[in-house]
Amino acid sequence: MDGLKIATLPLTKDKIAELDIGDRVLLSGSMLVMRDAAHNKIRDMIKSNMPLPVNFDGECIYYMGASPATEGRPIGSAGPTTSKRMDSVTPLLIEKGLIATIGKGERSQAVYDAIKTAGVVYFVAIGGAGAYYCNCIKKVELLAFPELLSEAIYRISVEDFPVVVFYR
Repeated sequence: MDGLKIATLPLTKDKIAELDIGDRVLLSGSMLVMRDAAHNKIRDMIKSNMPLPVNFDGECIYYMGASPATEGRPIGSAGPTTSKRMDSVTPLLIEKGLIATIGKGERSQAVYDAIKTAGVVYFVAIGGAGAYYCNCIKKVELLAFPELLSEAIYRISVEDFPVVVFYR
């Protein structure tokens, strides 16, 4: 495919510097999955100077909708959820070394400023394509907050996971 870039996770700032807004990228490797509830718990832990259950340095977070596994697969539908709901926590995670986020929709100015200052990236995934994305996910591992069920922190392993560079 013309203009398609390939990237292996974890990303580096050098690799991000090669990306332009609008680039289509296929990601392979592992990333975190976190949503609202886990972000809120992490924010509270950071503000209380508590040790975090996950090291965010060099990580990519996918804001993925709830997706119980289907028979014979590690996960069910795995589409993106609205990124803006995580915006109150994202700058804190970027300070902790977060290098990329994936979701859908616009972000707050505070997030855009943090992304630009740190030299990290925000990718968008295609809304409504959860059935497609689940085929790119090869493994799922629970990392933290099992009591949050589908909003716990997970690590997923992906192959050829399509995203578009929205901001960097």
